[in-house]
Amino acid sequence: MSHTLATPETADPAPALAPREEETLRHIAAGRTYFQTARHMGLSTHTVDAYLRRIRAKLNISTTAELTRMAISLGL
Repeated sequence: MSHTLATPETADPAPALAPREEETLRHIAAGRTYFQTARHMGLSTHTVDAYLRRIRAKLNISTTAELTRMAISLGL
């Protein structure tokens, strides 16, 4: 049995995001505020903030600009 090792070119650049995390990231990357994102998703702004904190932790990102850049690079 052959095993393929992940290389930097084939490795997933980010851990898998939950569907709601991905949706939240799309809204923020599109330039929406926490309030607008919450309204579109039917959530509270606190929940949007919690999703973004989890996304930042998973992706090891600290700023919204980096978060947006990552979203664009992931095709979101």
